[in-house]
Amino acid sequence: MTMICSKCKRNIQDDSAFCSFCGKKLISEQRRKNIKVRGNGQGTAFKRGQTWTACVTIGWILPSDPSKPKRPIRRTKGGFRTKKEAIAYCPTLLAGGYERPSEAPRLSHYWKLYSEGDMLQISKGKQSAYRTAWKKLRPIHEVRVDAITVDLLRRVVSDACHTFDTAKDCKSLLSNLFDLAAIDRFAVRELPSYIVLPEHEETEQIPFNADEQKAIWKAYDDGDRRAAAHLLMIYTGMMPGEAMLLKVENIDLDQRIIIRAGLKTKIRKRTPVVLADCILPVVEDLIEHAMPSGYIWKRNEKAWYRDYYAVLEETGCRKLPPYSCRHTTATALAVDKNVAPQTIRKIMRWSTVKMLDRYAHPDTADAIAGVNQIARPTADDGEKQE
Repeated sequence: MTMICSKCKRNIQDDSAFCSFCGKKLISEQRRKNIKVRGNGQGTAFKRGQTWTACVTIGWILPSDPSKPKRPIRRTKGGFRTKKEAIAYCPTLLAGGYERPSEAPRLSHYWKLYSEGDMLQISKGKQSAYRTAWKKLRPIHEVRVDAITVDLLRRVVSDACHTFDTAKDCKSLLSNLFDLAAIDRFAVRELPSYIVLPEHEETEQIPFNADEQKAIWKAYDDGDRRAAAHLLMIYTGMMPGEAMLLKVENIDLDQRIIIRAGLKTKIRKRTPVVLADCILPVVEDLIEHAMPSGYIWKRNEKAWYRDYYAVLEETGCRKLPPYSCRHTTATALAVDKNVAPQTIRKIMRWSTVKMLDRYAHPDTADAIAGVNQIARPTADDGEKQE
């Protein structure tokens, strides 16, 4: 029986310990069969000094010259006492160098991951809401995620949250945290979906009526510049936060638009606010008396709200919140002026005309006027149909 030398490729005796031609030390066939070979991509280990180093290949660098060999991209970690320990660490290196904890982390661990990572990509308003929600969930901050049950989640949210919106924020936050825990295979992703929310009692916003709008206009015409905020929101549909942060540089009087003033949604941020003829003199007045910083109003939210409600009290208007101005815009367009829904969507900067159901507020008299447009057919109507 003969075998081939792995170095010089010549035939030599099968039981030879060394090649008789080149002198290479040989391994017998039986010993070769007993050697365990690790599959490609599983990593290997080599000795460096007195310790062993785990090594895995995570990719390849392709040369610009096809005739040259590609170079491996390796990830290593040394300091192991034995080769076996180094080999056992290879899967961890392949996973990015992070060892999976031996037991499930506490919920606070995933809050830290989320609040310092994905949460920074959402709006500041929602970030604030989630921080409030996290405080509400204090009883389970240091509970291991694999020990949290549906009953526990329901009891904590029910005890801490007495309104629909707060409970919804807690549920949404927990869903994000359990998504991360599920990736680590420590929790069931769908667990927070079984939280029962309290009944949603949404308060309908009330628009300003015609007499109240006249009273606000009169206050402005009499020299009360504070009333300009009410008029700006009523005749543009701007949100209170958008009005408070408005700057002179956002206003283009030639084009009759306000740009880069939208908040919250993408559609509001990229869609300009359009200016009606009647509001242009008010906007010009606001520009003329703007702050040295370029803002229309002082950067004082409490003062802005104080002036807003003071005008309502002095003019005899109902104490309606600033959002009622935006609802007044939609109601006037849809009910009083019968503007096409798609045009209203553009003016209000909505993503869909379905928002009209929330913002337009027809009353019973409007409904009667609308239904009265359906008249009894006449003989002429029949002739037209023929």
